[in-house]
Amino acid sequence: MHGSLGPPTVIRTAAGCFAVLRHIRSIRRSITQPVLQSLVVALVLSRLNYGSTVLFGLRQQLVDKLQSVQNAAARLVLAARRRDHISPLLQSSLAAGR
Repeated sequence: MHGSLGPPTVIRTAAGCFAVLRHIRSIRRSITQPVLQSLVVALVLSRLNYGSTVLFGLRQQLVDKLQSVQNAAARLVLAARRRDHISPLLQSSLAAGR
């Protein structure tokens, strides 16, 4: 994500993050929750954070694509289903101190 975040960069970043999430999902039963969280932060969220300073002015469709990566990462960490709404899960997780 060098320079500006154009549509091809956002699409490649999202696709790469989803690929990493699929790999992590395949091993999640073999690792502890803290390791799972560390992998998601290190390999997925760090990619999203790297370009976050240039998100201003980005088309909403592209922002939504990046948001879907964050939601998928949260669902993986919280062991939620794909169709579960993420906001209530995050709120209850924060309230529980998870």
